[in-house]
Amino acid sequence: QTTVRARLLPFGAGSGPYAANRNPENTRMPKAKRQEGRQAIPQTLPLLPLRDVVVFPHMIVPLVVGRPASISALQEAMTGDRLLFVTAQRSPQVPEPEEDDLHRIGVVAKVLQLLPLPDGTRKILLEGVVRARLSRAASERETQHAKIQLLEDVEATNSEIEALQRNVGSQFSDYVQMNHRIPDEILTSVLSIERPTQFADTVAAHIIAKVQVKQQFLDSMDLATRFRALTRVLNEELEILQIERRIEGEIKSQVEKTHKERYLTERLKAIRKELGHEETRRGDIEDLAEAIEKCGMSNEARDVAYKEFSRLTKMQAISPEAVVVRTYLEVLSGLPWKKSTRDRLDLSRVREQLDADHFGLERVKERILEYLAVVKLTRSIRGPILCLVGPPGVGKTSLGRSVATALGRKFVRVSLGGVRDEAEIRGHRRTYVGAMPGRIVQSLRKCGSRNPVFLLDEIDKLGADFRGDPSAALLEALDPEQNNAFSDHYLEVGFDLSKVLFITTANVLHTVPEALQDRLEIIRLPGYLDHEKVEIAQRFLLPKQREEHGLEPDHLELTNEAVEDIIHRYTREAGVRHLEREIGRLCRKVARSLAERPTADVGRATSRMPGAGRTKSSKTKTRTKRARRRKADEKTSMRIDASDLEHWLSTPPYSRSELPEEFEIGVATGLARTATGGEVLPIEVTVMRGSGQLILTGSLGDVMKESARTALSYVRSIARRLRIRAGTFERQDVHIHVPDGAIPKDGPSAGIAIATALASLGARAPVDPRVAMTGEITLRGKVLPIGGLNEKCVAALRAGVHTVLVPQGNAKDLDDLPSHVRDSLQIVLVEKMDDVLDNALSPDGKAASRARSTDDSAEPSYTH
Repeated sequence: QTTVRARLLPFGAGSGPYAANRNPENTRMPKAKRQEGRQAIPQTLPLLPLRDVVVFPHMIVPLVVGRPASISALQEAMTGDRLLFVTAQRSPQVPEPEEDDLHRIGVVAKVLQLLPLPDGTRKILLEGVVRARLSRAASERETQHAKIQLLEDVEATNSEIEALQRNVGSQFSDYVQMNHRIPDEILTSVLSIERPTQFADTVAAHIIAKVQVKQQFLDSMDLATRFRALTRVLNEELEILQIERRIEGEIKSQVEKTHKERYLTERLKAIRKELGHEETRRGDIEDLAEAIEKCGMSNEARDVAYKEFSRLTKMQAISPEAVVVRTYLEVLSGLPWKKSTRDRLDLSRVREQLDADHFGLERVKERILEYLAVVKLTRSIRGPILCLVGPPGVGKTSLGRSVATALGRKFVRVSLGGVRDEAEIRGHRRTYVGAMPGRIVQSLRKCGSRNPVFLLDEIDKLGADFRGDPSAALLEALDPEQNNAFSDHYLEVGFDLSKVLFITTANVLHTVPEALQDRLEIIRLPGYLDHEKVEIAQRFLLPKQREEHGLEPDHLELTNEAVEDIIHRYTREAGVRHLEREIGRLCRKVARSLAERPTADVGRATSRMPGAGRTKSSKTKTRTKRARRRKADEKTSMRIDASDLEHWLSTPPYSRSELPEEFEIGVATGLARTATGGEVLPIEVTVMRGSGQLILTGSLGDVMKESARTALSYVRSIARRLRIRAGTFERQDVHIHVPDGAIPKDGPSAGIAIATALASLGARAPVDPRVAMTGEITLRGKVLPIGGLNEKCVAALRAGVHTVLVPQGNAKDLDDLPSHVRDSLQIVLVEKMDDVLDNALSPDGKAASRARSTDDSAEPSYTH
């Protein structure tokens, strides 16, 4: 940054042919001789803008120059005649001033000395030569140049000028004597000057005033006007100095050296009294009292606030406790105790907003509308808190934002992922250093409304450690029976949260504490089906990505087949987040392809009004331009089909189908639920010569290991029924593997799939790969119900499964499935393992599973 620091030197310092004040005889030199002694000044000189400094003719000023352009101008001047044109900036905050940022009147100055400094700046000594007007400023390479017009001072020696000069000299003498910041040597040097123009400029340079005031002196070419302006400014400065002296005299007897703060306060009061502003200007204490009165806080909070305010008025301002109390009162008075937005409870409008922002999710939208209908009729928000549970990318957060937009409320989002400290929710007590309110109170203060839509995101990722349990702190905030007086540790008074519309989100529900689940109404978002993803991509994702990457709608068009291919071969997800990234990657490649083309191919010709300025001879040219524009549009328009994707997105990482085409022995298709949605889980089983050990691989958890042991025990118990050769499992090792071993897997829903794979291997009966199953098994062959049926069925349909085996205990959950899933899948309810084998094994295997011995109770296991 260019920093200009200036200090006027006493007269006689420095050297150079233009220091007229150092030689009193020069002041009487005839004008013709002065012109002869002065070197010719070019009309174009290097430009040096100054911050907060005005240079006058005949004055020597030290400066520090640091801007690259200014250093370049300085170097150019040093290689020539050492002349510069210096002028002040209109605003010192402008880092690189242009012509409009500079004052027109400046000074031609000569560089007397130049000293490089270690930090890269230059320290110079300038001497003002003559006034000049800036005609035009231009930049050449890194240097700014100024085209100037010299302004010669007109000397006048009449009696009026002499009287004005004497009056200014007398005032300046009083000014120097009263102002201790100006040395007495300056007064002697100034009074020795006889030339009126030089005298006026020297006095103006030594007055301590703003840059704008000094620039007015420099702009004034009329000598009488300049002297009158100096007289006016000196009168004002003398009056101010006299007032300061009187104020110092009035309070000097009341102040001691050890009470600097009190001295400054008394001095400020005396200044306000002198200016007449004592009654109109209120201090911080009065403003704080007014804020407490107007914020509309509860009676309990008002009593606490006035008690703390009374303590604050009795404390010293520099006391650490005063700072704590002041901050507390500012937080307390800044909360929206009575401020709220007016609800627009128009259900049709809410429905339109939800449909405009989200495709599908009909059951979720219906539940939100039912919730808001109750709010509209009861005029209160009392009931369970909505909790949107689903994998990432299905629109949980955006649903909350859409509800806020439709209701006309403010939207607040707080992410709870990784929060382990209870103080993050309830705040810290004021006894701690750096105490602050919790996230809920801070967010309400920031949004300025007591009834926002408050989204608590990722509630399933809350933690707990020695600092407390944040989920327990949320119980009071989310419980409608007690959140009308939510207690934050920092506030220590109750705050009403009953008007806040809380919405929570989670990826999985089993990590949310049961006590917190009891206060939540669970709304599941199982994920999007393929046809829904296609519509979402065409309606929302593609237009959004085109706009973010600077593409017009006709620059890129994706067919539905291409979107389906991206869904199946480039993504594996329940939501659309990865799909949006792939579309964004495609937009970037198209944008690069367009940017690398010639401008004529990419740009579009500017259209004209029909018939405007057109002649008969120009019609042919217009047709030619239109034809060229159509060709250019054809070149820039890209319609990408499924066959073009490998060219743009390289080789797909996935195959179109997750399942094998042929029946296999020892392989069963299971279903699992993860944090990212439902997944198809192939389970492989094989046997090898050994000692009957059970080998489990695939990063299985303890629950799945127990399910595998249970399934093996059950299959061994019915080995005769399945016509399994004796010793198959006793004399050989059994290896159960679940692919994708790097991904941890656990959960009580893979029991029947493992048992089916074991039965298939033992009976040598293939399993239909497009029959998926989910359920836990007991040693007696019963199938137990599971959770996450929505996510699992959606994943099965996405993978191409045609039949899903579901425990009989989950029959009640079938109504919650999307209608398209129920219509597209054959859902079979199974109660025992025999039902599973009948539907999963090939015809030979099914016959074997139906075979019964005459006495099942006497059927032994093969244990040789």
